Formats: sequence, C-alpha cells, structure tokens
Amino acid sequence: MTRRRTGRTAVVVVLLAAGALLVTSGLRGTLTYYRTPGEVLRDPDAARERVRLGGDVVPGSLRRDGDLVVFRLAEGGQAITVEQRGAPPGTFREGEGAIVEGTLSTDGTFRSDHVVVRHGNEYRPSTSPVEPVDAR
Repeated sequence: MTRRRTGRTAVVVVLLAAGALLVTSGLRGTLTYYRTPGEVLRDPDAARERVRLGGDVVPGSLRRDGDLVVFRLAEGGQAITVEQRGAPPGTFREGEGAIVEGTLSTDGTFRSDHVVVRHGNEYRPSTSPVEPVDAR
C-alpha cells in the first residue's frame, strides 16, 4: 500500500512542478519593467538587447522632423537622446513621464519604435477655475 501512495505522491509532485513551470514561463513575457537612462548607460550589454527605457521628457528637447521625433529622456541626473519614428501618443509632452521601447545604438542614441506615456497615480484637480452654477 505504501508503494502505491509513494507512486501517487511522485505523480502529483511531477504534475505540480510541470504546472509551475508552465505558469512561470507564461508570465515571463508579460512582466514589463523599464530601466532608467543611468542603468542603460552603465550596462555594456544594453546595446545588444531590446529594452524599455523610462524617464521624463526633458523640456526644450522635443524636435520633429517629418515622421522622426527626437527628444531626451532623463531620470536621476542621467539622460539619453531618443529617436522615434512615427507620431507619439497625443498626450506626449515635454516635462511628462514616458516609456519607450527599442534598442540603444552604438552612438548612444536610443532608437525607439514604441512610446507610452506614464501616468501617475495621483489625482490632481484642474487648475482652471470652475464657475458655480446658479441654482435659481
């Protein structure tokens, strides 16, 4: 009887391990972290892999030339020039946070093919005054 129980336990352990392996391999591609400009600049392997780069768009750095958009992303005192082909989202602005996906070229320019605007989790009411409604 103990031999059967040991066999069943072994089968259950193998099935659980296989299930855990499937779940972790499935989640591996869905976890999306971004790296700061300083992290990307310090990593010698950054030019070899596709990364997500996050930071604030430096005021005064945004230039448009046809379908090429050039700007600088900065965070923690480090900045990287980003070249993006195509129009970024309508909410993309200088001084706001953004995350770009792409590769770092050998000249230190980040070539992006996707821009996402970062949104904070704070609610700030509009700064424009609201006229009270007269309830007569």
